[in-house]
Amino acid sequence: MRIGIVCPYSFDVPGGVQFHVRDLAEHLLGLGHHVRVLAPADDESTLPPFADPGGNVVAVPYNGSVARLSFGPVTAGRVRRWLVEGAFDVLHVHEPLSPSTSLLALWAATSATTGPLVATFHTANLRSRAMQAAFPLLRPSLEKISARIAVSEDARRTVVEHVGGDAVVVPNGVVTRAFAQAPRRPEWTGTAQRPVVAFVGRLDEPRKGLPLLCQAVPLVRAVVPGARFLVAGRGDVAAARELLAPADRDAVEFLGAVDDRTKESLLASADVYLAPHTGGESFGIVLVEAMAAGVAVVAADLGAFRRVLGDGAHGALFAVGDAAAAAREVLALLADPARRAGLAAAGQAASARYDWSVVAQEVLRVYETVAGHRGSPG
Repeated sequence: MRIGIVCPYSFDVPGGVQFHVRDLAEHLLGLGHHVRVLAPADDESTLPPFADPGGNVVAVPYNGSVARLSFGPVTAGRVRRWLVEGAFDVLHVHEPLSPSTSLLALWAATSATTGPLVATFHTANLRSRAMQAAFPLLRPSLEKISARIAVSEDARRTVVEHVGGDAVVVPNGVVTRAFAQAPRRPEWTGTAQRPVVAFVGRLDEPRKGLPLLCQAVPLVRAVVPGARFLVAGRGDVAAARELLAPADRDAVEFLGAVDDRTKESLLASADVYLAPHTGGESFGIVLVEAMAAGVAVVAADLGAFRRVLGDGAHGALFAVGDAAAAAREVLALLADPARRAGLAAAGQAASARYDWSVVAQEVLRVYETVAGHRGSPG
């Protein structure tokens, strides 16, 4: 099957949608399908061999974050040419309402240029006034979509309430083997006296929860003075350090942006993974990564996180925004190695549902349904 995948966000900056598109493309290529990805990129040299540049990038506030998008006549021209030259059996557009390559592909797609159109919605609680005002103009284009996918129940509900129609839930995927087999690094491996708590997330997005983690640090150290906190993610480290009291700064190590291999080893090495996010999460891919790595997870009780953690069966939950509750759950796991190991094992077993070997087959079934044939590789 000839498959075209469109990503709205810059491929040369890490992000959940970008990783999803990259991993899906790699898995489909491994199954023998022809796959091309179109994505914005400032540095085209960073694109993988299967990706084509969609245009230069502009950073704009979007969905509680800063999205690196590409729009305008030059990008629109690239999108049209890419669709014609691709002659795809299926066109798969991610975040079709993002004002970038995805929306341009949605506008440009016709039955003469490409096969059926599949759209994946990653966002939950889409309440952009500008986007809501634009819905009447977008509705004719949305009618081109043959099948809708949502990465979670929260994202599906957003489709139903704000876009119209329904969507099949196909979650984000993870290469679980990479996390399960990641080597532990001695410098990140904790002891009873010096346990390690890990966090992965952008430092300059409050909704990712770094301020709350910094509030929890002294509460944990009051009981376990040797506790260490390893923080990985892009952002201003100097500004992040200012969130900590001077007495706690030596207990928190900022690793900066890390590559996939480093992240896998970090999660495999830690005693507890803390996800203190405060909102805006439609899925929780980092929770699945931590589960796959075999580390016990403590997470804010967001709806998306609760579903990934099986209502607490695969990880501990605490009230959203409550640093004291987060510290209590971390301390409870550090004090009970047997429960910690049990949660880690349960989480690792549950993560198998999100392996790309499962998720990609679910996506392929959607492709085959709209394409009207089994889509043999080639």
